[in-house]
Amino acid sequence: MLRRLLPILAAFSLFGTACAAEPAADPGTGAAATAAGPEKITIGFSAWPGWFPWQVAAEQKLFEKNGVQVELKYFDSYTDSLNALATGTIDANSQTLNDTLASVAGGAQQSIVLVNDNSTGNDQIIAAPEIKTPADLKGKTVAAEQGTVDHYLLLLALQKAGLTEADITFTPMLTDAAAAAFVAGQVDAVGAFAPFTSTALKREGSTAIATSADFPGAIPDHLVVTKDLLGRNEKGVQALVETWFDTLEWIGANRPAALEIMAKRAGVSVADYETYDQGTTIFTLEQNRQAFAADLPNQAKLISDFLVSTKLVDAAPPLDGLFEPKFVQAVQP
Repeated sequence: MLRRLLPILAAFSLFGTACAAEPAADPGTGAAATAAGPEKITIGFSAWPGWFPWQVAAEQKLFEKNGVQVELKYFDSYTDSLNALATGTIDANSQTLNDTLASVAGGAQQSIVLVNDNSTGNDQIIAAPEIKTPADLKGKTVAAEQGTVDHYLLLLALQKAGLTEADITFTPMLTDAAAAAFVAGQVDAVGAFAPFTSTALKREGSTAIATSADFPGAIPDHLVVTKDLLGRNEKGVQALVETWFDTLEWIGANRPAALEIMAKRAGVSVADYETYDQGTTIFTLEQNRQAFAADLPNQAKLISDFLVSTKLVDAAPPLDGLFEPKFVQAVQP
C-alpha cells in the first residue's frame, strides 16, 4: 500500500496534546549512547513513491557507507508516523509540508532538512460519471481520510470552484475504505492517493476531476527531523541527507533492481509502481537548493494562510527554524 497524508482537521486536537512537550531522547538512542558508539537514528516512512527510496538505501547499505546507523521504521498508518515524530518516539520522518506545519502549530519542535519530492498527479479527486468538475460536487457526498493531503486537495479544489466543505457532505473514511465505498456507489466522489486511485477508478465511467498536478507545489514531501536530533547530532543528519542523494544515484544506475525493491515494499507490481512513480517528481540536489532558497518559504506561507482561513489551525505556525538548508547546501554534487 502506498502513501502519506497531511495536516488538517481534527488531527490538530491530537497534535496539540501530543506535541505540547517533546519527551527526552531514549537513553538507548540519545546523546548518552554516543559514548559507547555511533548513535542509531530512527527514520519513519510510509506508503508513498517519494519515500520508498529509503528502502533501497537500507537494502543496499548506503546508510553504513555514510557512517550512520539507521533503524528504518515502516508505518502502515502515516498518521502514526506523524504522531511518532511529534512525540519524539522516532528521530526523523518522511512527511508533507502541510503535516509538518500542522504539527508545528501544535507545538512540535521540528525542522525540514530535505525535499524528497512533490506530488504531481498521484493525489486525485475521483468522481462518478455525472460529475465533470469540482463545481459539480455541490450537494454531493465525498469521502476522504480526514486530515490527509487528499482532504486538503479536496478543499483546494472546492475553493478554486468557489465552494467550501459546507457545500458538500463530507464523509471521513480511511483511504482504502473510501475508495472501496466509491466503487460500491456509496459515495459520489473520493479523495485518494496512489495506489488507491487505481481502486477508485474501477468504478465504471469514473474520472479524476482534480489532481495534485492542478496545484503545483501544494503537496511537497520532506525528511523532517526533531530539533532534539539537530541539537545533538548534526553530523548524523548530514549523513542522512548525503545517503538520500547517493540512493538516487544508485537508483538511476540500477533502475530495474531499484524498482523491484520499491514495488515489493509498496506491495504492488513493478508495472503498477512505475505508473505511480510518474505522478511523483523526485527532487534533485539543485531542485532542493532552489526550493529551500525561495519555493518552500513561499509555499509554507500560502499553506499557513490557507489553514488559518479555513480554521484548520487557530494561528499560523512559527516558521523560524522550520527550514534548515545547510545540509543540502553541504552536499558535494
